Formats: sequence, structure tokens, C-alpha cells
Amino acid sequence: MSVSIVQYYGSQRSKCGYCAGANCSLSHGMHAYRLDCQDYQDLIDRGWRRCGNYCYKLSNQETCCPCYTIKCDGLEFKLSKSNKRILRRMNRFLRDGKRESKLETGDGDGEADADDAIGAPEVTAGEPQPPLPDKSPTVINVDHVASLATAQKKHTKQATAPAVGAPTLGSNKSAAPISNKPCKKAKQMRLDRRRAKLGDSASISTKSVSQEKSLRDFLYLDSETNKHQLKIVLVASSDTERTCADAVIALYRKYQITIHNDNPARLTLASMQRFLVKSPLKNEKPSDGPEMGYGSFHQQYWLDDKLIAVGVIDILPGCVSSVYFFYDPDYSFLSLGTYGSLREIDLVQSLAENVHGLKYYYMGFYIHSCPKMRYKGKLSASYLLCPETYKWLPLTDVIRAKLDEHKYQRLNEDPAARDANEFLAEHLDDVMLLLDAQTCTEYKHYMRLGGADCDVDTIIEYSKLVGKACAWRMLYVNMS
Repeated sequence: MSVSIVQYYGSQRSKCGYCAGANCSLSHGMHAYRLDCQDYQDLIDRGWRRCGNYCYKLSNQETCCPCYTIKCDGLEFKLSKSNKRILRRMNRFLRDGKRESKLETGDGDGEADADDAIGAPEVTAGEPQPPLPDKSPTVINVDHVASLATAQKKHTKQATAPAVGAPTLGSNKSAAPISNKPCKKAKQMRLDRRRAKLGDSASISTKSVSQEKSLRDFLYLDSETNKHQLKIVLVASSDTERTCADAVIALYRKYQITIHNDNPARLTLASMQRFLVKSPLKNEKPSDGPEMGYGSFHQQYWLDDKLIAVGVIDILPGCVSSVYFFYDPDYSFLSLGTYGSLREIDLVQSLAENVHGLKYYYMGFYIHSCPKMRYKGKLSASYLLCPETYKWLPLTDVIRAKLDEHKYQRLNEDPAARDANEFLAEHLDDVMLLLDAQTCTEYKHYMRLGGADCDVDTIIEYSKLVGKACAWRMLYVNMS
């Protein structure tokens, strides 16, 4: 079991990267020393996002630009005309080596614009960043604390077990070799089984389905005669020899300077590692999980022998979560940001064939009050998270109209709907605390020991933000 250990910082206030307002972006933040992948899945399903080891959740009712968590159902996703144009342009470039502008291919409807990076987060140099805390995290021997917590099995409650059907995460293991071999699409596998049962008569009923090209049909064509070869390599973030290679650093600097006009002096290896390489997620390989396991990864896009893009992602029990995407500006004509998002949806579809429950693609935040950030809502089968009930609702024109009227909305129109994972006062006794390097215990036991210095109001605030399940599983750092 990978025990989560977090230090809560409380409310944070900073300049907004969307409206450029001074000191008006409000959020809550915490440092994650370690995060179990199921815990992080639960956290992002409550509006949290990570930037390196820093996790933050916007105070949507108070902040200047409310941010709504957005996801796409990878199995229900349908290609738009703009998506198909981008895929065809990439395929023609790989086949013939011809560079076509977006105007030449008619791709000017704006779907692939807006920084050309669907799925890119708001957490890196040159883009809106979460507020960083004034204080540094407490120094903790993470492995030692994790072993202590694992020994105290009494805090693992039946009520907080993963949902039926969800992958149960085992102990940390080193990552197995990662395979990039494409798998059959789930729908095609179902059609194959149906044909086997019905015989030739099934060919007529499935003809209309086969006429519609899928994402897989565009991505996996015969490439032996192509002028260029594009290879997507999945690398564990912990493999710093590859994720921090000279080619990666040079590409990151070029992207940030050219696209975001960043100060070159700030674009150091340490800054890149802090935002895009370091992760509190430890690679976990349960028997019913994906081949590469759960955790943080980089998808490297190699055109022949040249690195042209990197997608930073988290693979979790229920989704592939996009962290960041950067690319070579010289290849902007390929709309690499959108192409990268389509590749990540393809990864979701591939993983879903063997991993029950993993079928979503998380794109970060949808900010309706910032027109430049609405592009994320253009992917089909997209859903927004209600910031009060934490239930998912389809992103429809009705919701867009509501957000036009007022930038903050409950979204869920059912007045009786409640947060199923709501933390209440009676749940406080079972919150897990880390008291020092040798002691972790439940709140009720801490109080019996005479823990008078505990800031109970802060613990309750934290617990409400992370939800009951995580408050009972994660270790809250309460070290003086």
C-alpha cells in the first residue's frame, strides 16, 4: 500500500493568470510528499490538481475566474471535422514530408487554436500558475513514515475501500518495460465477437459502423513507405535519465521562450523538474492494472531522430490526466497540441480494453469566464464537475448559457443533490494525523494523549476539501 502524506497550507491568494488581476486568485494548497494513485484520483474528482508535488484547489465561489474540472469520456469520444483535418495533415506530412499551413487545409475554425494545446494545464512558466506557499514543507523521511502507517492497519476502514470494480492498488514496484504496441479498439473487439457469433449476416448490420473512421483508423496506418516516421515513447517520470535528457530540456526552453516569452534565465533544469518531472505519485503495478502501472509518465514524440513534443501525463485508476504538453514551435503547422490530446485519448481507449473503469481523459480546468480557455470544451463527450455536489454533468449549451449569465454556478440543478463523500463533524475522530517522525494516529487517539496544540479548525477545513475518504486514508502532517 502506498500511503499518502500531505502537508496542508490553507488559503492562498495570488495574481490571476487568466484575467491578470492582482491578488484576486483564491485557492487552497498542500504539499504532497507521497500520493497513492487512488487517493489522487479521488482528489481530482473533487477539483484538485497537482503541479509537481504541490496540489491546489480553486475557491470557485470567491476567486475571480472559477475553474471547473473537465473530462472527456474516451470510449464515447467522436472526432470532429477539425480533428480529422489535423490528423489528415499529420498523415500527409509523414507520408510526403510536405508542410501545409492551417489556412491551406482549411483548419481555421479555432478548434485547434488557443495556444494549440488541449489538455495543457495552467501550471507552468508563461501560463497561469497556482500560488506557491510562503513556507517550505517539513522535512520527512517518507519511506519510514509510510512503513509506520502501513503497520497501523486499523485506520484502513471498510467504508473507505475503493468502489466495487475499481482497481485495488498494491505495493510499489519498479516499473516494468513499457510497451507502445497499439491494442484493438474496444468497439472493434465487440464487433469481432458479434461477427463470430452471427456469421456473415452481421456484415450488413455493421457496414454503417465501419464506414465511420475511428481515431485508431487515422493514427495507425501503414507507415513503411512514409518519408518520416513518428514514434511515441512512454517513459516513467522517475526515469530522469530520459525525462531530463538534453533534448527534453532544450525543447522545453525553446517552447517556453518562443510561445510564452519566458525569461531564459528562469528556465533551468531545476524549474523544469519541479513542475514537470517531480511527482508525488509512486509507480504502482496491481495485477489488474495497466502494463506500465499507475503513476506519472512522459509521452515523447520522436520524428525520425528528433524530439518534437512531450506530453506529461498521470495514469490513474479511472483516467489519463493531462499535466502539460510542450512542443517544437517549428512544427506548429501540425497543431501538435491538439494532435497530442488525440494521442492521449487513444491511450485511454487502449488502456480501457484491459483495465476496468479506466475510460476518461482529464484535461485540467475549463474556465468559461476566460474565452481563450473555452477550447477544452470542444472535445465531444465532455463533462464538468459540479463544485458543490462533485457530480459530473455533460457540458451542454444549457450549461454554457448558465455560465454566460454568471461565472460561478453550482451546475447541478437538483437542489436535493449532496456530496456523497461529504466530511461532517462526526467524522473528525477518524482523520489520520502524522505527529512526528515516529507517530501517526487517528485524531481521537491524539486527543486522548492530550493534543491541545492541534488546530482543529484547520484540520476540519482540510478534511472538507479532500473529502471523508481521503481524510481517513491520507496522513495529515501535524508536526510542530
